[in-house]
Amino acid sequence: MNEAALTLEGWYALHDFRTINWSLWNKADDEEKAHALDDLQSLWEQWKKTENDNLGSSVVYSIVGQKADLVFFHLRETLEELNELETEFNKTAFARYTIPAYSYVSIVELSNYMAKPGATGDPMDNPEVQARLKPILPKMKHICFYPMNKKRDLQDNWYMLSMEERRGMMRSHGMIGRNYAGKVKQIITGSVGLDDWEWGVTLFSDDPLQFKKLVYEMRFDEVSARFGEFGSFFVGNRHTDESLIAMMK
Repeated sequence: MNEAALTLEGWYALHDFRTINWSLWNKADDEEKAHALDDLQSLWEQWKKTENDNLGSSVVYSIVGQKADLVFFHLRETLEELNELETEFNKTAFARYTIPAYSYVSIVELSNYMAKPGATGDPMDNPEVQARLKPILPKMKHICFYPMNKKRDLQDNWYMLSMEERRGMMRSHGMIGRNYAGKVKQIITGSVGLDDWEWGVTLFSDDPLQFKKLVYEMRFDEVSARFGEFGSFFVGNRHTDESLIAMMK
């Protein structure tokens, strides 16, 4: 049996994609709309408090295209908290005007593929590791999310490669990402046993063109070219509570 990669886990993650029922919204009167937006504002204030208390993080983005209208991306300490958060949103008057489009459940993950040789001590005692496992989500202008798998096809079976082969390819893969430091912020979440794909990749940038450049360059890396399988891509623009409420008025 091949050696499995060791992973460190942090906060649980929920990508909650919603489509707005514009027909129903447009039929609502001013009082109903105001009530729905007040509900949303109250919930958003709770999310801000959670983030200020360093107990989780949340961001909201509009989605460009027809796959969804909004994504609510949340990080929390436990799966129970994500469940409660989702239920709380579904009980709001605002949620009545939305239709679930897609969701993705995972957990922030770091693997030992990129671990420094000879590193000693408990990595969980490292503040930098803690910051990566329990990150405050970037408030950058744009988001790109996609789920992915590693292939298990005959000669291109990632899980039949040795640890040395996998580590070497992942280090080469990681070096491409480092070229985009300062341009793109990446958060990897693991979903093996939690959702239909194995990983979720969430990218943030102030320049959406960087998503295209990064993903395209990585296509030529062996990890992606031979072993990568990708789901749908979602890309969008950041909302504040004020901008979302303004959009709905």
